Amino acid sequence: MATNKKTLNGPIYVERVLDLPSLLQKKSHFLFGPRQTGKTSLIRHSLTGVRSYDLLDNSVYLSLSQDPGRIAQEINPRDKIVVVDEIQRLPVLLNEVHRLIEERGIRFLLTGSSARKLRRGGVNLLGGRARTKYMHPLTYRELGNQFNLFKAIRMTPMQTLKPIRAPICSKRSLPKGSPVMYLLSAVF
Repeated sequence: MATNKKTLNGPIYVERVLDLPSLLQKKSHFLFGPRQTGKTSLIRHSLTGVRSYDLLDNSVYLSLSQDPGRIAQEINPRDKIVVVDEIQRLPVLLNEVHRLIEERGIRFLLTGSSARKLRRGGVNLLGGRARTKYMHPLTYRELGNQFNLFKAIRMTPMQTLKPIRAPICSKRSLPKGSPVMYLLSAVF
């Protein structure tokens, strides 16, 4: 991947491997990932000129929470792709998104940091109408020659470097053909 760095309102921007325009050519997508991995920056950089709703903006959040149907009123026929950033803040909006995908063929990019929060809430996850992608922190491939292994290790929280605990069950207590036995033999 190119390590082409561009400026986006001041900070340095690193090109990401994830190509949003090509993802959204045929189908809507959920884009999940930890906070501060650059989901919003990627959208601003690669999806210029698309209608976007940032649910961290209180005025946007309040207007859509009071009237989720408002999104359908605001979207016009030129809007082929629509972004809803931080969808986990307003899961009820997914019913409108579902309807707009079906009735108007609009493709949505729905971002958030917590897929679990949506699943736990029992909300409409669009039943196959949207694929799911995960965005991770910058990779070696994205950083290219700017990647520094020693710096990456130094910056990694110590709790993530703890050794993995042995499984509760022993190899002897599992049937020989079980998938768990197979995995244990491959790992230990």
